[in-house]
Amino acid sequence: MARQAGVSVTTVSHALNDRGQVSAATREHVKRIAGELGYAPNRIASALRSQRSRLIGFVSDEIAATPFSGRVITGAQDAASELGLMLMVVDSARDDGLEERQIETLLAQQVDGVVYARMFHQLADVPATLGAHPTMLVDAVDRAGAQPSIVPDEVQIGRIATEHLIEAGHRQIAHLTLEQPGMARDGREAGFLATMRECGLTGPVIRVPGIGDAVAGRRAATELLRRHPQITAVLCFNDQMAMGVYQVAQAAGLRIPQQLSVVGVDDFWPISEGLDPVLTTVALPHYAMGRLAITRLEALITGQADAAPREARLACELVRRASVTAPPAP
Repeated sequence: MARQAGVSVTTVSHALNDRGQVSAATREHVKRIAGELGYAPNRIASALRSQRSRLIGFVSDEIAATPFSGRVITGAQDAASELGLMLMVVDSARDDGLEERQIETLLAQQVDGVVYARMFHQLADVPATLGAHPTMLVDAVDRAGAQPSIVPDEVQIGRIATEHLIEAGHRQIAHLTLEQPGMARDGREAGFLATMRECGLTGPVIRVPGIGDAVAGRRAATELLRRHPQITAVLCFNDQMAMGVYQVAQAAGLRIPQQLSVVGVDDFWPISEGLDPVLTTVALPHYAMGRLAITRLEALITGQADAAPREARLACELVRRASVTAPPAP
């Protein structure tokens, strides 16, 4: 290749690896010759020289089967591509034994680091085998506090949704959520209560058993109408529960948003855009979490992450649609 390009072997190496004092014209010339000759870098040889494989493991439990997984993985893949990294994705389907074997396989492939992603925001017991390797958690927090993480700002979710309802003129606002404690549930509820308190308002929190689906939403809405008929707006734990609220409101003859404004969380588009009226909701930063996971992991690998916080909380976005309006006149 050097002979064909009319330059030294060192210049070829610098040009192909974008290093050294090589002019843009020479670099372009060498890369064109490389393409004509069908040159492809030897990853194994490169890894031996640099002590890096340029491979990143992406380990999930059920994220590859959830509606939002594509955005997380796309964000990670985009960042990896820009950094010259290759992403290797595995999914354990919540099988601890399978996950352990998958991690062992990734480590045997000499991955430079691992993104450990969960299906929903939770405390996670990070496998001990990852303890000695650069690791970044996504949508999870290490119970032992040893590994850094990237999560959505759950308190902010509760705040911006509640602020939106208050700005629309509502004062009788309820939060419909789950009995089961969790990082998402606790944070969103805390954001709701803090915002209401700061505005001199109080509002009921209706907690119901379940898994945050339409069934739980129907149960919460039924209890709300029975105990608090004065409510004019609700913040739901997620879009699926909001769908249950729509169903109960329709059965009760309540018009959304004229008589009841509704806000969800997730921006799960088959629901948020499929409901009539389309649902105002809070979108979680799935793409940004995947992207930041790779850039921060790369900083860990290269020893440049000392100043980064152990837990990065990413802001979420209110998606204004048609399910919120001013409350009905008294």
